[in-house]
Amino acid sequence: MADAAEVDRAVEVARRAFSAWRAVAPGDRARLLRRFAQKVEDHAEELAALEVAGAGHTIGNARWEAGNVRDVLNFYAGAPERDHGKQIPVPGGVDITFSEPLGVVGVIVPWNFPMVIMTWGIAPALAAGNTVIVKPAEWTPLTASRLAELALEAGLPEGVLQVLPGEGEVAGARLVEHPGVSKIVFTGSTEVGKLIAAKAADQVKRLTLELGGKSANIVFADSDLAKAAAAAPMAVFDNSGQDCCARSRILVERSVYDEFLDRLSDAVRAVTVGDPLDPANQMGPLISAEHRRRVASFVDAFSGEAEGVHTTGSCPSGPGFWFAPTVLAAPGGFDPLAGGSGAFHRAFTEEIFGPVVSVVPFDDEAHAVRIANNTAYGLSGSIWTRDVGRALRVARAVEAGNLSVNSHSSVRYWTPFGGFKQSGLGRELGPDALAAFTETKNVFISTE
Repeated sequence: MADAAEVDRAVEVARRAFSAWRAVAPGDRARLLRRFAQKVEDHAEELAALEVAGAGHTIGNARWEAGNVRDVLNFYAGAPERDHGKQIPVPGGVDITFSEPLGVVGVIVPWNFPMVIMTWGIAPALAAGNTVIVKPAEWTPLTASRLAELALEAGLPEGVLQVLPGEGEVAGARLVEHPGVSKIVFTGSTEVGKLIAAKAADQVKRLTLELGGKSANIVFADSDLAKAAAAAPMAVFDNSGQDCCARSRILVERSVYDEFLDRLSDAVRAVTVGDPLDPANQMGPLISAEHRRRVASFVDAFSGEAEGVHTTGSCPSGPGFWFAPTVLAAPGGFDPLAGGSGAFHRAFTEEIFGPVVSVVPFDDEAHAVRIANNTAYGLSGSIWTRDVGRALRVARAVEAGNLSVNSHSSVRYWTPFGGFKQSGLGRELGPDALAAFTETKNVFISTE
């Protein structure tokens, strides 16, 4: 585990590498990123196996993740030659703008999607001409370290991309505090994100924060109910629910609430949980014993309440941090817009980060929007309806950064990703991602 002194050495290496890397011609920088992407393609199965070993992902998910790393690198390999400035008409001369790289960027990566989220930060940062230090999560450093090796094999110069395993409170904190680091990209809990923002404020350090979520899946009576119910489980239980975009609050129009619950229960019981190396399984284990205890606390709390868990799926009983997919239904008289302290209120309002979903009824469109927005978070969400006008009205009204209609898609590397409210600050991915890793410099040239 890297200590603060090792972080300082890594920053010095990155600072020395920065002046040469930013001077690399855009076309050459693009070619190096394409070579990096090809190395990832060549080692995709190895990277997927490392992700299964390190994070417990299902092999199908891990293979998709390796492919996403390749695709994101290829996408941003096209950016250096298109990082255009502007010519602005002004009197007395010519005014032009340049996009200048920031310097050293620190990318602090979570354990839930390690190599994917790492790449969302490093690809546009490198394309813009920055050097990068990655601090992977303590539990999942394997793919980050291998990607750094592949970058060197692809020809990226020493010091341009470094991976520094360490504890968040030590290595991560030092990256945030170091005056030689120009920007921090952090994905993780809202609690830690607030601490990072407070520390970064002392230096007015640039930040991108992708934080927690408690996203709503809003199901209207006019929707394709069978399709909505069939899709709902994996909108929460993908990656064993360890996903900040998980639609862990399902809001269902009251007239179809009971029917939807019945359909949802059947779909949840069909979710397969087991050995992540078996492609037939949809869920693997949770990341750790500690995390399993936390997730279980939300469900165990129902033992003392009159109404308990609505549906529980199945999971292995042998060694491993297994947790069965679980559905909690609103008890009679529960008001999702009122405060409370009971077990269901806690599960409905707090980010569980596990395979547990809460279901509540709503009366009409306005009521659904109020429930969806009654949270400190605003990352993602879904709307199920056949009414295009309603879909657009609700999408504009829900306070979240990424919404899907009749689907559960949250992240595409072609489009911007980020949250409202306490779900984050700034945007990742999409065609404008380089703006988050550059400063605009304005230059006036007098012609008089």
